[in-house]
Amino acid sequence: MNRAEREAAVRRVLTEPPVPVPPELHPEAVRRGERLLRRGRRVRRVLWVLACAAAVAFGVWAVYAHPWVEPPSQTTPPVDGW
Repeated sequence: MNRAEREAAVRRVLTEPPVPVPPELHPEAVRRGERLLRRGRRVRRVLWVLACAAAVAFGVWAVYAHPWVEPPSQTTPPVDGW
């Protein structure tokens, strides 16, 4: 299909009368859409709570473990000059 044929096909589709939609379809679509939005909102909230809990847990661990401090030596250095 070249460009002129595609444009003619689009014009044909746009000039046809719209297909009737069953009246019970709209409320069902709205209900499903709202449910999907609520589910997405709930998932985002749970992920934020988990991220905040992980940040707090990491902070508490860092305060008690002091990962930035070098661990003490397990052996004594050699003694010279005695």
